[in-house]
Amino acid sequence: MRLLARSLALLVVLAGSAVIAATPAHAATGTRPVHDYATAIREQVWVQAPVDSDSDGQPDRVAVRIIRPATGTKVPVIFQPSPYYAGLNDVPNHDDIDRDGSLSSQRSIDANRAETITFAGYLDNYFVPRGYAVVFADSLGSGGSTGCPTSGGRNETLGMKAVIDWLNGRAPAFDAAGAPVTAGWTTGRTGMIGVSYNGTLPNAVAATGVRGLETIVPIAAISSWYDYYRGNGGVVAPGGFQGEDTDVLAKAVLTRENPEVCADVMADIEREQDRETGDYSAYWAERDYLRDVHKVRASVLLVHGLHDFNVRTGQAGQWWDALSKRNVPRKIWLHQAAHTDPFNIRRTEWLSTLHRWFDQWLYRIDTGIMREPVADVETAPNHWVTSRTWPLRPTSFHFGTGERQTFTDDTSRTAESLADAPDAADPNRIAYLTGPLAAETRLTGTPEVTVRASLDGDSPYLTALLVDYGEAERFVRTRTLAETDCIGPGIEGDPGCFAKREYVTATTPYEIVTRGWIDVRNRFSPAHTTPIRPGKTYTFRWDLQTTDHVFAAGHRIGLVLISTDRDHTLRYPSGTVVGVSGAGLRIS
Repeated sequence: MRLLARSLALLVVLAGSAVIAATPAHAATGTRPVHDYATAIREQVWVQAPVDSDSDGQPDRVAVRIIRPATGTKVPVIFQPSPYYAGLNDVPNHDDIDRDGSLSSQRSIDANRAETITFAGYLDNYFVPRGYAVVFADSLGSGGSTGCPTSGGRNETLGMKAVIDWLNGRAPAFDAAGAPVTAGWTTGRTGMIGVSYNGTLPNAVAATGVRGLETIVPIAAISSWYDYYRGNGGVVAPGGFQGEDTDVLAKAVLTRENPEVCADVMADIEREQDRETGDYSAYWAERDYLRDVHKVRASVLLVHGLHDFNVRTGQAGQWWDALSKRNVPRKIWLHQAAHTDPFNIRRTEWLSTLHRWFDQWLYRIDTGIMREPVADVETAPNHWVTSRTWPLRPTSFHFGTGERQTFTDDTSRTAESLADAPDAADPNRIAYLTGPLAAETRLTGTPEVTVRASLDGDSPYLTALLVDYGEAERFVRTRTLAETDCIGPGIEGDPGCFAKREYVTATTPYEIVTRGWIDVRNRFSPAHTTPIRPGKTYTFRWDLQTTDHVFAAGHRIGLVLISTDRDHTLRYPSGTVVGVSGAGLRIS
């Protein structure tokens, strides 16, 4: 590890490296709203998929809805898949979070979750007049599609890939009467887009290398389902959804007719996901799109919220790094909000960027967007910067003097309470701190923590919190305003107007910037459980979630070590004693 003072000096230099103030992009030659939205052609077809996931002896079919300009000229396609168009079933989460024999509260997946992740309906209003077809499809097992949902399984990928194949003349489709339907109206050039699950399906399809998929825009999307529901061998829930797992989500989106035909599939998911060991297995490998990133042909405009605790930032970070290694054409937007569409927080700039991105890749118009900085990052509420590369250069810290310290796990306390008051003694955590920073310091990328520690007790978890200590105005949430603006033409019931939103901020004394977890029994590999000897000291290494954060001058950087993270990990009986001899942090 480098000395702390040397690391801080390096970071101060990096804060100004390859970064310029963000300004609105200049308009470039591109498509214009010349087509009549009111007379656009609306139709529905069912595309045949090369899979029979409900085992009824018939190929699964994907329900597809199309809105396209009434023109004799072939047009490209913007395609948004989703399992959410028909809503969600009310499914209770698992009640096994507290591993002391008590029952946990069973929060259900309900319609509110769908409202936070369903993509805003501006695509058709904005892009159809500009000469694009907009296509919506129900993921397998949901809405009007057949088959069964599998929370990221291969059948879901093949179902959405079949839509790309149909648009390019390689797969059959049928109308409501059963007559064959072709897509002779399109060039076949397709871009996929969506938020959350809707954005995860584009990642999955791009990883097949399917021809005709020219670009994807994954927003708050998953790149590996293991890292959504697990973390380095531990069962770790997405923020706000303790007890949820792949079986709960699959049952929630099972909204097709005759859902009982998927009973065996649901039982298989519940069994194979393994909530006991948390080990990476063939089940999770099937849902790991990083394994096939070498097949990606499409360009990628990746978007993620730095306060997204549902689909955590590590999903974007590892996808971005894998794409970067393979020189995939790409850009990244990182904003201060949580699990949302940038349309909701930076509307004008987002529509301009998205418009030029699709014109570049689907109409093959040189809009200049690929000559602009690769990264747009909101480093503080409403303060955007750009950079030519992302992340910036690596650095490292070393915390502690080597003197052994201990703490005792208390599962009743949240990470936020354990990060508070870092200068006070606290029996349930260890807090390492730098001195006040001499200058503004920016950390970008995916931190890795190294800890020398022993554990004696029931909890197998170590949790690391990277904390910014110092008063600042920080993001809290977004709120919807009464005022609306209209981004395109509409029709009755769909006026093309959308409520504006704004940030709610608060001045707070500290913020947990990022965090990460490890089940210490998986210290060698997420795929293998190896018991530890109680009280024996081991070296543990694990990643925190990807971040881009500016620590103000005068603030202190903190690394807080705890065991149970109440809102994310399983909760074993309190009382585990953790001894720590020192810790290091490296950002690569």
